[in-house]
Formats: sequence, C-alpha cells, structure tokens
Amino acid sequence: MDLKNIACKISKDHTSNETNTLIGCCCIRDDFESKHEKKLKEFKNMLKEDGENAAVQGLAMVDAIQRLGIEYYFQEEINAILQNHYTIINTHDYDINLPETALCFRLLRQEGYYVPAEVFDSFKDDEGNFKQELSSDIKGLMELYEASQLSIEGVDILDEAGEYSHQLLNSYVTCLGYTQERALVEHTLKHPHHKSLPKLLAKDFISRNFRGANGWMNELQELAKFDFEMTQSQHQQEILQISEWWKGLGLNKELKFARDQPVKWHIWSMTALTDPKFSEQRVDLVKPISFVYMIDDIFDVYGTLDDLTLFTEVVHRWDIAAAAQLPDYMRICLNALNNVINEISFKVYKCHGWNPLLSLRKAWTSLCNAFLVEAKWFASGDVPNADEYLKNGILSSGVHAVLVHLSFLLGQDITKENVELLDSNPGIIYSTAKILRLWDDLGSAKDENQDGHDGSYLECYSKEHQECSVESARKHVIQMILDTWKQLNKECLFQNPFSQTFTKACLNVARMVPWMYSYDENRFPILEEHIGYLLHDSVSM
Repeated sequence: MDLKNIACKISKDHTSNETNTLIGCCCIRDDFESKHEKKLKEFKNMLKEDGENAAVQGLAMVDAIQRLGIEYYFQEEINAILQNHYTIINTHDYDINLPETALCFRLLRQEGYYVPAEVFDSFKDDEGNFKQELSSDIKGLMELYEASQLSIEGVDILDEAGEYSHQLLNSYVTCLGYTQERALVEHTLKHPHHKSLPKLLAKDFISRNFRGANGWMNELQELAKFDFEMTQSQHQQEILQISEWWKGLGLNKELKFARDQPVKWHIWSMTALTDPKFSEQRVDLVKPISFVYMIDDIFDVYGTLDDLTLFTEVVHRWDIAAAAQLPDYMRICLNALNNVINEISFKVYKCHGWNPLLSLRKAWTSLCNAFLVEAKWFASGDVPNADEYLKNGILSSGVHAVLVHLSFLLGQDITKENVELLDSNPGIIYSTAKILRLWDDLGSAKDENQDGHDGSYLECYSKEHQECSVESARKHVIQMILDTWKQLNKECLFQNPFSQTFTKACLNVARMVPWMYSYDENRFPILEEHIGYLLHDSVSM
C-alpha cells in the first residue's frame, strides 16, 4: 500500500469507527492502558533485578529493549546498568570475550559514554592483526561489526574491525545455507543497529530472536505488543490531525505543482521523535517540514528567477506587506508560512518562556538563500564545483531549518548560548544535513515527478573528475557518507550541549535518510513495506 492510500485507509477506518459508543471505547482504552502499566511495572522490576545480578544478561536485555524501540520506558534502568558497566570497563576488570566486549562498547557509546577503542587491542596478536581464532566466532564478528559503526575520525582500530568483520561475515553468507544464522548475518550487514531505525525493524527482530521465547524475553515481547498497539493508534490520530490541518490550509489547491504528501512528512517526525509523550511536537514539526518541500518545489519546478529573487528578498526582510508584489501562489505560501512560524513561536514562549521567532526567521532566510543560489546556478547553466555545491546543498537540504524548529518545540536546554549555536548550524545538525544531501544526490531515481533541476553532488564531482567512472564516483560519495557518520558519532560523544532527546532525534533523521531516498518509479517500496504495518496493519508479533 502506498503512502497516500495509507492516509485514506486511516481516515476511512476512523470514520467507520465513529459509530462506536464513547463509553465503550473509553472502557476498552482504560482496560488496555491498565494492562500495559502492569506489564511495564513487572518488566521494570525484572530488568532491575536481572540487570544488576547478571552482568551479561543485563546487556542483552538493554540491547533487546533498544532493538524493539521501546527504550523510552526504561531510561532510568538502562542508565543504571550501563553506568555499572562503564565503571567496570574503565577499571580494565572486564571479561576478555569478544561478543560481550563489543556489545558493551556499542551500548555505552550509543548512550554517550566515551569508551576508548583500545578495548579491542586485546583481541589482536603481536603483529597487530585480529587473532586467528576470532574468524570462526560468528556471534563475535557480528557484534564487532555492530561496534565498528560507532567509529569516529582518526580511530583506525574500529575501521580495521569493520573491514575485518564485514569481509568474514560476507564470506559466511555464501556458505551457511538458508539458515536462521545466515539470516542474522545478512541482517547485521544490511541493517547495523546504530544506523537503523528500531521501530521499522522491530517485527523482523522478534521473528528472528523471540521464537519459543520464555522468561524475560517473553515478557518483553508482550510489552512490545502493547506498545505497538498504543503507538499505532496514536500515530493514526496524528495523521488525522495533520490531514485536517493540511486540508484546511488549502495549499494543495493553490500550489498544484507541489508535492502533496502529509503522510510522508509525518514519517519524518514520527521516526525522529519516537517517545509517545512527544505526540504534540510530532504534529507541530510536520508543519515546517511541509513548507520545506513546498518552497523547494517553488524554486525547483515552478518559479521564474525574477520571482524567486523577489521572494527571497521578501523573506530576508520578513516584510509580509511587501509580499503583495509576489505572484499569488508565492504570497499565499509565504503568508501561510508566517502564520505557522508565529503559531510555533507563541507556543514555545508560552510553554518554555523563550520567543524563538528571530531564530526561526533566520533559519528560513538561510534556506531560501540556499535555494536561490541553486536556482541561479542552473538558470545560467553554470555548474559549480563539487565543494561549492555541497556547502550550499547542506543548507538547501532543509535539515537545519527543521531541526531548529524541533529544538524549540522540545523546549529542553534553551539558553542564550545554545540558541546562538543553533543559529550557526552546529556540527550535529551540519553532519545530519550532509548525510541527507549526499544520499539524496546519489540519484537512485528521479525524484517524485519533480521536473525541475537542482543538480547533485554526484553530477558536479563527475564533471570535475571526468576520468572517474560513474561507479567510482558513487563509491566516493558512499565513502563520504561513512566519513560523515564518523563526524556525527563524534558530535554525539563530545562537547554536545544539546539534550539527549534532540541528539537522538538528529541521529534518527540520519538513520531515516536511506529509507526515504530509496524510491523507484515515484514509489517507496522498502519504506512502504515497513511503514504500512506501523500505521495500519493489525499487530502480529
């Protein structure tokens, strides 16, 4: 089912369910929530007891919770377990076992604990190579490959670990036959946890690991099922709110050339903010996301260069009265954007005591400036060099504009220093935007019926390096994405003044990018397959 049909089905189901009595619905919901609370309490006690008393099992429980994407219920318990392991690993009193060491390393680094990569030195021989006996330890190799995804710039041992484990695991895929072990290896290579979205893969994780489960695994599976049903209902309500807002805005009629994809826009916010308590923020975040897409289409598809220049000048001055000079569709779009920005600013000020209006306007000004630079390049036929294109393309991705709104909507750690940092496109946002820009520019398909031309890094690089084949140029871009992930990992580990929620949201945007930009014939087959069951399929875990 494609994304537009998902929205139609949710709306149709909601309409047909309106005949249910409110009393009956409330009773069912209250009973469901009561059972969920009971299950949650029971598993928290189990996690506290088993996590403290059995070191290895504690790590396995944390890993399973995170792979199911329900860690928001257990953050306090997870922190206690990981703090204990952080103390142990820093005193060098850690069992020399590759699977456990690699798992502990990954879990700690994912939560922002800096663990030196030298913990893997003990698995090397005197010549600096990984020990021969490790080559037959498939579980250890999978954990080593997972750990290598948290590499940062200048750490050679993790790069070596990634290459070593990837090469051996690839060779095992061809000789294991069609077994469950082979499926686990293939999944690890395709979807390493740190660069994946757990919610999209939770169903697969359960089918691979929880068959015949008992004890804590069975309890966790039951809890995941409850969470699935609750969050699915919540996301359906969010889509109904967004669809109503979008319909009321009327821009899909005024800007018929622009993309009309409220479900797709919601997917960005749904995957960036997974905690159920952020429902209101998810709905609000869709609004700036939608305008990034619409204004991008105005610049790429429809506007003349003179009109685009005037539009950017009006945005730069933020003079709504001057918008009267614009074509009707531009004026209507700008007025609607202004209303959204004012609405969000009022809400942030009311809830958190800070008026972000100036920062939000700066973000949109920067974005429109970047769009205009691209429009001028390609109107003149003057293709920029690759570095120039990428520097501007990181801004024109829209990531900075969206994440600035997100930061204020969360209302966490709003200080004068942090706001100034946000305005300057800090490293954590810059790296996320760079990953999106490079993935998008790999150009695996023509983008969603958009007939405009905004260029790509791949095109600019190939023009500069005409001796390179297309395949070599693509490999170069893929390596740039891997290197940018190292920069993002570093931003999440060191000198990050932003909240854990915002940090994880940036990571989730980067994780979402490959799913969002793997499309074919204007469809998103991989994304649709996984999103479908999250939003409308009945639970089957």
